Amino acid sequence: MSEPVRKGYLTMEKTVFTLGELFCGPGGLAWGALHASIPDHPEYQIVHKWANDYDADTCETYRTNICPQDPNSVICGDVRQLDIESLGPIDALAFGFPCNDFSVVGEQKGFAGTFGPLYTYGIKVLERYNPLWFLAENVGGLRSANEGKAFEKIQSDMRASGYRIYPNLYKFEEYGVPQARHRMIIVGIREDLPYEFKIPSTKPYVNCDVSCRTAIEVPPIAAEAFNNELTKQSAKVVERLKYIKPGQNAFNADLPEELRLNVKGAKISQIYKRLDPEKPSYTVTGSGGGGTHIYHYSEPRALTNRERARLQTFPDSFRFCGSKESVRKQIGMAVPVAGAKVIFEAILKTFAGIPYEWMDPYISGED
Repeated sequence: MSEPVRKGYLTMEKTVFTLGELFCGPGGLAWGALHASIPDHPEYQIVHKWANDYDADTCETYRTNICPQDPNSVICGDVRQLDIESLGPIDALAFGFPCNDFSVVGEQKGFAGTFGPLYTYGIKVLERYNPLWFLAENVGGLRSANEGKAFEKIQSDMRASGYRIYPNLYKFEEYGVPQARHRMIIVGIREDLPYEFKIPSTKPYVNCDVSCRTAIEVPPIAAEAFNNELTKQSAKVVERLKYIKPGQNAFNADLPEELRLNVKGAKISQIYKRLDPEKPSYTVTGSGGGGTHIYHYSEPRALTNRERARLQTFPDSFRFCGSKESVRKQIGMAVPVAGAKVIFEAILKTFAGIPYEWMDPYISGED
């Protein structure tokens, strides 16, 4: 095994940061990173170096939108079989390690699950290449998995790899995103560097219109837009939705007997839930069966994938590859582009020595 990349090669002049990604998804983090900028200092930027994900459609989406000139830089395959030695040096690492076992929805198996231990591959890359900084992302439920021990262990491993870490629960609707999406994000800066990251403040976004109506309707989605095909719904589902008012679901709406869901004890809030047009969307997920699509506030139908992508703040020019179901899952797993951009810009300002408005971290409270 070759020697780790040596520390101490920084950089008061460094302005361009090469980015590697594990569990890259369709490119929400990457798009935010590549479009992050500092006004009056265009020399500070983040550029793609390499990425990895296990899903073929997801990798093709990433190639199409993030690195069309360098498709071979995206390695499609199980991270557990990834040759870390062949990846190459990077200045920064992003890894949205799989959240299935940390989510509050489901069994929350934590490290006992299939996906919980996969964060360790991010640790392996940190130890091998010693990038200047990293960004790790997971669900807010990460804090409580395994009675909080999973979160403690992950932070401990990051520190042991040589990084000062800055965890925070980001509520993306407070950063101008039209969706109530809460994610634990940990920024790490190599401990031999003289930089202190600060959590970007939500104050600049207080007056942002984060209503889902504006996100979906302004500007209107073009007829030829990518990924905008309608989902087929049965006549019974259409009829049920007509009785469900904006903001209601199948359990708190006044439904006729023949349209009610006869599920004993179930009160799941997102089953056939229609958006409230004046509020941010509820969390966009990859699911869709059994009434778990996100449903339009005024039309009796599920949202199209393009409408869902708008709630995730992807530009309409961003083209998702694969079947309609595959695209739905890709959109649901992504990090909101606009939210990612805010954090990456704060990182760039940190390294540029440019002050910005910040706040104390928020890592407790309701998810």
